[in-house]
This record gives sequence, structure tokens and C-alpha cells, in this order.
Amino acid sequence: MPPTRRRRPRPGASSGRVRAGGEHPARRPRPGAGAVIVGGRAATGRPPRIEQVVAVTRARTLVPPVLLGLVVAALVLSGIRPYDRLTWLLETVWVLVGVPVVLLVWRRFPLTTLLCCLLAAHALVLVVGGHWTYARVPLGDWVRDALDLSRNPYDRLGHFVQGFVPAILVREILVRRSPLRGSRWLAPLVVCACLAFSAFFEMIEWWSSVAGGSAADDFLGTQGDVWDTQWDMFLALVGAVTSLALLSRWHDRQLPAAAPARPAPAVPVG
Repeated sequence: MPPTRRRRPRPGASSGRVRAGGEHPARRPRPGAGAVIVGGRAATGRPPRIEQVVAVTRARTLVPPVLLGLVVAALVLSGIRPYDRLTWLLETVWVLVGVPVVLLVWRRFPLTTLLCCLLAAHALVLVVGGHWTYARVPLGDWVRDALDLSRNPYDRLGHFVQGFVPAILVREILVRRSPLRGSRWLAPLVVCACLAFSAFFEMIEWWSSVAGGSAADDFLGTQGDVWDTQWDMFLALVGAVTSLALLSRWHDRQLPAAAPARPAPAVPVG
């Protein structure tokens, strides 16, 4: 009697055997199955509830116009009888240019709600400093007297924010428009970009001083500190590192919602 030939199982078919521990080979979950992509990383979890989606959509719809109105109103008020008109223009030019740029690119590159809030806060810091000049902001005078400091610290705050806010701006651009998403080089390059901008801003102050002479003293805001330039760049560095350490995870959660949906590729017929 010829030997019976065993049928070889089809690829992917289950043999019906149960391994030790009660695990069925065919029912073993695939790596990454059920994962949800959050900020470029796979993390297991349930899909968001409808209430959460509605809340995020409502925030993305309402927050940017409210922030825009707040910034425009503050800019207009700061331009009413500022301490020095030239200083006001030099300090607020970033707002005067930045707001139209954001509006022009919004359809193709809508910003996250977190970044919108940070940019609005930075704009308010700039317009307040432009109205009174950084060395004469009343809040800074109060802090100086309360802490017995030798100078108005509002300038220090401004340069800390100069690193804190652009760090998220640069990070968002690189994550959405470069292959650096999830790369270990992302954070160092963001910090380098913030330091480069801080150094460029110090060059602008230098050129303004050369061109305007004593008329640009209020824009410089050194307040007699010979190390003011170094302090400014150092605080921008601290601000950038602090921003990445505190806000990167929060930023990652908002990035997928900010990216505009890409149209599906056309499928040839026939």
C-alpha cells in the first residue's frame, strides 16, 4: 500500500494547533496593529471620541480669528502716542510683516493652535516693548523695584521669548516640510536656527546703531550693560531649549490636525 502523502498547508493558513500558553498562531496580532499615529510615532490606543474631535475642530475654528483680532487691536493701541515713533516701528515691524504672511499662507499651511497662541503672545510682547521701549515698560520697572534689580528686566523677557516661540515655529516647518520628522537631528537643528535668528537680530541692532547713532539707543536697550548682546543670545538659547523640552509632545499631538488633507491619487480607468 503506497504511503499517504501529507497535504502541505497553504501559505497563511492556520494549522489548527494551539501553542503553549493558549495562543493561536493565526490570531497573533501583527506588529503595530491597532496603532494610532500620534506625532509621527505609533502608539496603541482607541480612536478619539466624537466630543474630542468636535472640541478640537471648534478650537481650530475660533481661536485663530480671536487671536488675530487681539493682536491687531494691541498693535493699533501701541501705535497711539508711543514713546518714540522710530523705536515703535523697529520693534513692531515683525508683527506688521508677520501677520500678512500668516494670512497669505494659511490655506496651504494652516498653523497649529499651539503655535498660533505662541505667536500671538510674542506679538504682544513686541508691541508693548515698542510702545514704551523695553527699558521703560512699567511692568519691568515694577519687577526691578520689587526684586531690587539694577535694570528693567523686560528686555531679558523679550529675548527669552525670542527663542521660546520661534522654536515651535521652526519645528513645525521642519516636521511638515522636511524629512526630519522623528529624527534625532530635529531638536538640535531647531535650536541652531533660533540661535542664528538671535545673532541676526543682534546684527540688525548693530546696523541700526551705526545708521541712527544716538537715535537708536532706545532700540538697542542695553541699559549700560556691556554684555547685553551675549545675554540676549544666551536667553534666546535657553528659551529655545525650554520650549522644546516643555512643548514638543503637545506640539506633536496637534500636528496631524493642522496638516491639510492631501487629495487621493487618481486611479487610471481601463
